[in-house]
Parts: sequence; C-alpha cells; structure tokens
Amino acid sequence: MKFLDGFGEQAYALLRIVAGLLFLAHGVQKFFNFPVAFPMPLNPMLQGAGAIELIAGGLIVIGLFTRPAAFVASGMSAVGYWIAHGSKGLYPIANGGETIALYCFLFLFIATRGAGIWSIDGARK
Repeated sequence: MKFLDGFGEQAYALLRIVAGLLFLAHGVQKFFNFPVAFPMPLNPMLQGAGAIELIAGGLIVIGLFTRPAAFVASGMSAVGYWIAHGSKGLYPIANGGETIALYCFLFLFIATRGAGIWSIDGARK
C-alpha cells in the first residue's frame, strides 16, 4: 500500500499512545470503578498491578521514561498472565489471557524501540 509509505513513525507513535491509554484504563477501573466497577475486591497484588497500570500507562502515553515504564508493564503483564490465566490452561484463547499476553509482548517491543515521535523522551533528545 504505497500511500502508507513514510508513515511508520506516526503509526508507531499511535500504537504507543493507544496501548498506554488502554493499559491506563485498567488501572482507572481498579481504583476509580470507572467506567464500570472492578468485579472483585483489590488485594495487595491487584493494588500493585493497578498502580503499575496507572503510572506506567500514563508514562507510556506521554512518552516519558518510556523504556523503563514499558519494561515494567511488560513484566507485570507476564506475571499477571501466569497468575491469573496460566493456571486455567496453557493457551491464551482458552484461558482468557490473550489481552494480557498481547500487552506483555507489545510493551516489550515498546521497551526495545523507545518512545519515538510525539513524546517527551523524543523532545528531550
């Protein structure tokens, strides 16, 4: 698709921003019950996950400390997958963990690639 050539940086920035916003939304739901209430009480592990979702998600959106924030988000997603979904079976589509597995590898990619354009990290270079 020739007309899309040359828009890789913009597409990557949109991927980073949207992924960060969606991750942030998980933390918002846990702590603020928005847009719907979180379906269970928050134990310390869920509080930690929610804090990472809020903080790392926000940092990824604005592109500040993007590599470490994405690395932490990737690790939290890997741990969350195995704790919440892996015990229900190996395959993500069967155990309901496809979203968190995708977050794990998406944030690992962002951690290796960096913030890119439309970011505070990029503006500071």
